[in-house]
Amino acid sequence: MISDFLDLGLSNEILNAVAELGFEKPTPVQATIIPRLLVEDGDIVCLAQTGTGKTAAFGLPALEYLDVKNPATQVLVLSPTRELCRQIAQDLTGFAKYIQGIRIVSVYGGAGIQGQIKDLEKGAHVIVATPGRLLDLIKRGAADISGIKTLILDEADEMLNMGFKDELDAILEQAPGGRRSLLFSATLPDEVERIAKSYMKDPEIVTVGQRNAGSENVEHFYYMVREEDRYAAMKRIADYNPDIYAIVFCKTREQTQKVADALQRDGYDADALHGDLSQAQRDNVMGRFKRKALHMLVATDVAARGIDVNDLTHVINYNLPQEIELYTHRSGRTGRADKKGVSIAIINQREKGKIRRIEAVIKKQFTKLPVPGAREICERQLAHLIDEINNVEVRDDIYAFMPTINEMWGDMSKDDLVRKVLSYEFNRFFDYYRKAKDLNIPEKEKKGRKDKDGMKDRQDAGEKGKTKKGKDGNPGECEKGFVWMRINLGYKNKVIPRDIVSIMKACGIGKQSVGKIEIFEEYLYVALKSSVAEYAKSQIHGAIYGRRKLSAILLQKK
Repeated sequence: MISDFLDLGLSNEILNAVAELGFEKPTPVQATIIPRLLVEDGDIVCLAQTGTGKTAAFGLPALEYLDVKNPATQVLVLSPTRELCRQIAQDLTGFAKYIQGIRIVSVYGGAGIQGQIKDLEKGAHVIVATPGRLLDLIKRGAADISGIKTLILDEADEMLNMGFKDELDAILEQAPGGRRSLLFSATLPDEVERIAKSYMKDPEIVTVGQRNAGSENVEHFYYMVREEDRYAAMKRIADYNPDIYAIVFCKTREQTQKVADALQRDGYDADALHGDLSQAQRDNVMGRFKRKALHMLVATDVAARGIDVNDLTHVINYNLPQEIELYTHRSGRTGRADKKGVSIAIINQREKGKIRRIEAVIKKQFTKLPVPGAREICERQLAHLIDEINNVEVRDDIYAFMPTINEMWGDMSKDDLVRKVLSYEFNRFFDYYRKAKDLNIPEKEKKGRKDKDGMKDRQDAGEKGKTKKGKDGNPGECEKGFVWMRINLGYKNKVIPRDIVSIMKACGIGKQSVGKIEIFEEYLYVALKSSVAEYAKSQIHGAIYGRRKLSAILLQKK
């Protein structure tokens, strides 16, 4: 394993810039991908979770191959959002600090197109772009990608999730045939696989680490409350963590703004980030958040793409994401740079099953915590205040005011003084929590309802899967081009075909790659396309489903 940037084979110009940026040891994705790109010529699909250093992995080799004397655009990087687009361009500019004459231009929606056209007219060795804006510039004749040597698709799964399929197809069809293509993604759904097959030449699929596995530095917790208590629970979580510096994820733009407005009214340093904001508003919010003038940023998944903050203490899932794999993108924003992080989910009773499916993907278990009560919150806030007082700097200036202080407080006992100071700070908490109710609800097994729902799910699954009570046996004939995978989950674990399809989807395997599902008492069989079977096995074997460690075995056809 390469343990130093000096061993990667990079030029002195780039190594000097990297050293100034504080890079010491390459991350696993950098150590794996950079040497390949420097000495090999083939296309690569790299599957790695978010926050692993992918920009340097593709950016440093791309800069090495640039011919600065050639004014044509030689590298094109496509990314899903303007935030990520700007961040990539900023990172590449830092890496290229000592490469004289290089021009890196970022183009994205939500900003004036005329200024971007002028930037391109000055020349761009590297274009970093969102698909929609780039296609617009190509149609206007302002961007020319006919001479690119390297095409990089970053966060390809996110680009497709955001609806850029048609734009990507149009751009890729115009890119020259002799280019090298690199695709970076956290998941491998059908559409990403289609792009790889259609626009790349026999790409090598490289999986770095356990794809979608949660960071080792992140702990995962959930609080179960009634739906109407979701906001109150989040407030208590924030109050229980006085040093909180968090991103709060909501499902929709409307809810994001509503939650942020409520937090502001209740006295929290919070604001919203979503697609309805202008670029100037987004820049203002992000600037305040990075300066820690805001302690809580309420955001949608799309708006949060490209946020680069290394010292978040918490990620709070106000709502669980619709797509399970998005949970990994969210939780990966904390626990970075060798720091500890916490990912919290606020759920209702109906969402407990989704927690189990997430556990199977991230290969970690959630811990259920009780929503803090008034006494616990006040004790944490008190300890925090005492720490702050103990650590405050006492300046000589204060001594000039001691006569006045002694005159006003001289007759007051130490106990009375402490009580008054603490009451001054805590009366708000005391008033708010004086009649606060217990937000916790017990987890109840509703067997009758679960069985009813289970039967409905099996009917909805149709011919795709069937459940067999009684003794275990062998599966039927496998479809052509598919192979059976055996997993140690069965009827007794109360799994249904929809659960298996969801687990596969969370691993980045689309529905088209999943065939028949046959469930027995002790285990089940799922038919998978041969092209994804080994990959699926690597993701599922050793994962945790509920409290059960999964084993996955591929059955060879006779």
